[in-house]
Amino acid sequence: MNNATIIAVDAMGGDFGPSVVVPGAIEAARDKGIALLLVGDQAKVQAELAKIPLDGVAYDVVHASEVAGMDEKPSDILRRRKDASIQVACRLVRDGQAHGIVSAGHSGATVACGMFIMGRIPGVDRPALASIMPTEKNPIVLLDVGANVDCKPHHLFQFGLMADAFARDLLACESPRIGLLSIGEEEGKGNTQVKEAYELFKLAQNGINFVGNVEGRDIFSGEVDVVVCDGFVGNVALKLSEGLSTSLGRVLKRELLSGLLPKIGTLLAKSAFRRFAQFVDYAEYGGAPLLGLQGIAFVCHGKSNSKAVRSAVKLAATFVEKKTNERLVKAISANEELTRYGKAIK
Repeated sequence: MNNATIIAVDAMGGDFGPSVVVPGAIEAARDKGIALLLVGDQAKVQAELAKIPLDGVAYDVVHASEVAGMDEKPSDILRRRKDASIQVACRLVRDGQAHGIVSAGHSGATVACGMFIMGRIPGVDRPALASIMPTEKNPIVLLDVGANVDCKPHHLFQFGLMADAFARDLLACESPRIGLLSIGEEEGKGNTQVKEAYELFKLAQNGINFVGNVEGRDIFSGEVDVVVCDGFVGNVALKLSEGLSTSLGRVLKRELLSGLLPKIGTLLAKSAFRRFAQFVDYAEYGGAPLLGLQGIAFVCHGKSNSKAVRSAVKLAATFVEKKTNERLVKAISANEELTRYGKAIK
């Protein structure tokens, strides 16, 4: 595969497995000119490959005899399912055969395998899941959205440093505005965790553009580029926004089809509604990167379709090509003393 960017894809992951993962990954490889390692049951993967055009795509199939069950504990998957597709994919990165992985399978297993097989970047205590969220202006990064439900202040500080590097390269922000999610904008608002993290951000080096506290209502205004919180709060915020957009879409559809005049108006505004649907579609970005690993791991929604998989694979390739991990390492190293100071706070 020469010197191409190589992404290992967990072909067995997600609710639909190879039937959507394989075609989505192949489309991404064709679009980006990258190479793929499709990891999973060889017979099932080959059966899906036979259904689609493969001209101009560099790929290989890596057999894995097991699949991480959604009802299994991540620790059990690590110990007992050595040939699970997600484990095999992570070992490919660890061994230098791939630059990153994409999986729509068991998110907990992906996080665990990423940490214990691929390994963490030196200085990173807790890798964090970063979700790209639509706003009134430009997309923003929200993290952590579920990898770490119990966090110390210095963990939040590290999340912000990692998100800064991600936003610069993947969202093209020259100086990402970083906000700390709290119950009020004023300095001093929030719990002990947030207050202490605030102090660390104020002292950050390496050009970190910390703008202070932000409230939940500010997430979608587009006034910041990064919103930092612990994984418990972030996951609630993410699921709340997903549920709200789905419900709003249903209500809007019901109201627009309730009579003749609304139906006529709907037809006239069809292109606007199409753009709105695209705006709230999670498949536009594909998945959440797990920042802080040696290599990149993208965790996709279990219900991901081919479009979502394609988007995630393309983003993972961009992450590799931009050498975002190198920027992330520099930011962590430049603030090593602050992280040590944060650990010392009781």
